[in-house]
Amino acid sequence: MDPQTRPESRLAELGLELPDVATPLAAYLPAARTGNLVFTAGQLPLRMGELITTGVVGSAVNPDEAVLCAQQSALNALAAVKAEVGDLSSVRRVVKVTVYVASAPHFTGQAQVANGASELLGDVFGDAGRHARSAVGVAALPLDAPVEVELLVEVA
Repeated sequence: MDPQTRPESRLAELGLELPDVATPLAAYLPAARTGNLVFTAGQLPLRMGELITTGVVGSAVNPDEAVLCAQQSALNALAAVKAEVGDLSSVRRVVKVTVYVASAPHFTGQAQVANGASELLGDVFGDAGRHARSAVGVAALPLDAPVEVELLVEVA
């Protein structure tokens, strides 16, 4: 693979880098592999061990902040994938993304929030980053996080 097309190179071009894998908050693994599939646990918008913001989207958190939270959560999920497989270049395809958005009752922009994760994955993996997706509004998430992201990826 051309070094310029490596996922880590693409992240650097975007001014981003993979964080350390977030320590699980309970009894689970950050990622689990079966065959050529890697499933991540739900990843919160943690940066350097701290949530970048807290609260419900459409109330305490505005949609633009939530988009950044979805992006950070996706970065954390990619870190979990890399820890499981050793190199993001082994990702053949992002298959499915699930984005949970802690939503105020009137908030209906979950799909736009989820674009923070989806667009990042497309920027990092190109066509291999195009995926099926669910964007789900929920009443609350762990630690009062506004967003949580899960990935399912196919690896070599």
